[in-house]
Order: sequence, then structure tokens, then C-alpha cells
Amino acid sequence: MKHAIKKTGLYVATAIALAFGCASAAQAATVSWTDWTNTSAAASQVFGDLDINGAHVGVTFTGAYAFAQTTGGTNYWSPAAPYLSSLAGNAPPASDIIALSTGGTATITFSQPVVDPLIALVSWNGNTVDFGVPIEVLSYGSGYWGNGTPVLNPTSTGFFGNGEVHGVIRLPGTYSSVTFTHTTENWHGFTVGAIGQGNGNAVPEPGSVALISLALFTLGATLRRRRS
Repeated sequence: MKHAIKKTGLYVATAIALAFGCASAAQAATVSWTDWTNTSAAASQVFGDLDINGAHVGVTFTGAYAFAQTTGGTNYWSPAAPYLSSLAGNAPPASDIIALSTGGTATITFSQPVVDPLIALVSWNGNTVDFGVPIEVLSYGSGYWGNGTPVLNPTSTGFFGNGEVHGVIRLPGTYSSVTFTHTTENWHGFTVGAIGQGNGNAVPEPGSVALISLALFTLGATLRRRRS
């Protein structure tokens, strides 16, 4: 009898592990990254679009910039690894990027509020940046220009780029605009994205939920028989 209970417990544990494994695999969502479409040199602006679950959101960057790629160019988002995490399942598209060099204040404006916007980074090397609100580092690693580590400031509202930082940060909350300050260097690039589900919190797939429920039911039944 003890052997049967142990075997049942093993099956249950395996089922639970598989179920939570499936749920974990389902966490990475498809990120909608901005399609930067045109620029206005006179106004120091770059314009683009986000498609979030079929909803069109206009994106405007305002501030000094070195260059902006809108219709092709070097893929600074390769390799993709620094931009992937348990929440973000895809790197930015190959060409779209805004490069900053002179430092100062910059603003990203959305045509309608965006939940938990993401900012992908290329080569933020020795650069200090502050968003004025708490940020989360989702991922970082070796990218196009090398490797580096984002060192959060004491209030977690920004970071210092220790080496060539490539990765993704998230600004938890709902924003109609995001303003940040950054310091001068040769150039460092970025783009903006959002997860269609909103905040990117994972919801287990129906099959995973059913498997978890079955495993827990079996475990409960086994424990009841064991007590009796």
C-alpha cells in the first residue's frame, strides 16, 4: 500500500511539475515594437506606430538624436538574446532604432495610454539615465557592440551603463508619456514596445490549468485514502 501511495505521489508530482512547466513556457508574450516611420529634423522628432492587440497607438519621440532608422539599415538588435525574457518573447525588428548622442532630456509620447511600456537598449555604455519613476530590468546580455551591466540607482528610477548595455527595461504603470534624462556619449540606441496583454503577467494556458487541477485533485484523493 505504501508503495502504491509513493508511486501515486510520484505521478502527481510529475504532473504538477509538467503543468507548471507548461505555464512557465507560456509566459513569454509577443511584444509589439514600434515601427518608426518618419522624422522631423526641424522639430527633433521621430514618429512611429504601435499595434497592440489590433489597437493603433501613435508614438512620438521628442529630443536631440543622432540618427533614426525607419526603412532599413544595420540590425543593431542582433543577436536577439539580450532582448528575450520570461515576459518578452521577441526582439525588436531588424531596422527600427533611434540613436542618441548629445544627452539631455527626451520624451516619448503615446496617442493613448500604454500599460507597462518596454524600452529596448543598444550600447548604453558609461551612460547615466533617469526616468523619474521606478523601472525594472527584464533582460540584458551580450549584444551588437559587446556586453555590459545596468547598475540601478538607489531609487531604481534609472541606471548607469557599466559597459555596453544591451537589454530591455520595463516601466510598470500606465503612461501617456515618458520623459527621461541621459548623458552624452558617442551614441546609444533604443526603441519602445508594449505587450499586447497589458502588463505581461502570465496566465497559464487552459490545458495547463486543467492539468494542475487534476494533479491537485489526485493528490487530495490520495491523502484522504491514506488517512482512512
